[in-house]
Amino acid sequence: MDIDFARGTALLKAMGDETRTRIVHILSCGELCACDILDYFDLTQPTLSHHLTILVDAGLVIARPEGKWTYYRLNAEMFSFLGRFIKDVSLESDKCLCKKTGRNCK
Repeated sequence: MDIDFARGTALLKAMGDETRTRIVHILSCGELCACDILDYFDLTQPTLSHHLTILVDAGLVIARPEGKWTYYRLNAEMFSFLGRFIKDVSLESDKCLCKKTGRNCK
């Protein structure tokens, strides 16, 4: 299987903001509603919603509406993919582009 550069870089781009990385860290403890996530930041609700939308659109976070609230949790499958992607692009393996072109990776 080839490296999915488009998907991997899209995930890294979504994570490439300190606020969004902090949101991911907060959600690593479990599912929370936006109102509880907001307590960790000095942000307006619309700004937090903007960051959560980016994480949800990337697939890193799953949103679950319940009544008037929306609850957020990490998408473990997507973080598993992201971990494999980082490994695949940073460590020599049979997926290396240089090996596919017949060049030596060293």
